Amino acid sequence: MITSVFKKSTPFNFSLVVILMLVFFFLYQIQDVTWTNSVILILQKTGLFLVLFATVFLNSFISKKNGLSRDSTYTAFFTFLYLVFFPDLFDSPNLILANFFVLLAIRRLVSLQTLKESKEKLFDASLWIFIAAVFQFWSILYILLVFISVIFHVSRDYRNWFIPFIALFAVSILFTACSLIFDIDSIAFLEGSSKIDLRLDYFTNNYQNAAFAIYTTAALFFVMLTFSNLSSRPLVLLSSYKKIIASFFIGILVFVLSANKSNEVLVFTFAPLAILTTAQIELSQPKLKEEIIIFVLMACSLFAFFSQL
Repeated sequence: MITSVFKKSTPFNFSLVVILMLVFFFLYQIQDVTWTNSVILILQKTGLFLVLFATVFLNSFISKKNGLSRDSTYTAFFTFLYLVFFPDLFDSPNLILANFFVLLAIRRLVSLQTLKESKEKLFDASLWIFIAAVFQFWSILYILLVFISVIFHVSRDYRNWFIPFIALFAVSILFTACSLIFDIDSIAFLEGSSKIDLRLDYFTNNYQNAAFAIYTTAALFFVMLTFSNLSSRPLVLLSSYKKIIASFFIGILVFVLSANKSNEVLVFTFAPLAILTTAQIELSQPKLKEEIIIFVLMACSLFAFFSQL
């Protein structure tokens, strides 16, 4: 039943995902309605939802456009499920924006397999990553994915190795200009945001701990499945799948290194994991098995969401 709803990509199916997102976003926000008294805060909440909506749409677009999934709504649905695993994310604008910019970079890097406009794509991806780093410093680690993409596709042209540094220079100029205009101490800002904390003692209650444990178990399950059948994927898509897997592990590294650690920092792993989950669901297998996997994932996501409200 569940698979029959999301196995096709139609306006109705995608609208259903958007409605579900709106409902869960609203359920979280109504816990404290003081923001309704401020027009600025209302606009901020609306903007956050629109960015989340764009994140889900963009991830689905990346998956279908590059042949990583069929023409289904699975990727959008799984992205939504992973987003609601940690509801406090709905009140974390910096993480939401940083993740969106990283996803824009991933879109350009995955499309690099066509070898068209490779330099432009490398520059765009690098630019988005450095912009994301302004909101969440350790997302700068995604620049590793740019160099991985260079190795996979265009390593013979030495100029491609210098493109990320040109993008870094461009963003540095813009950051310096903004710092001067808005009187921001850029040195203090960078020192504060680039701190490292490897501790995992940030949990404030058992429900956060349980949500983290459930999510990591689900992530490990789908990542291990992907590794086990990666060789059966079409050869032309192998590099794309490897970049998606790499982006997932870079997201883990961002989480581990971040000083302002919380479950919400795992947001960088949601999009690649949704693509990997879709790839596993769409493999030829008994329909009952697909239904069970999706049902269990839905149940875990709903439990994590409502237990943390």
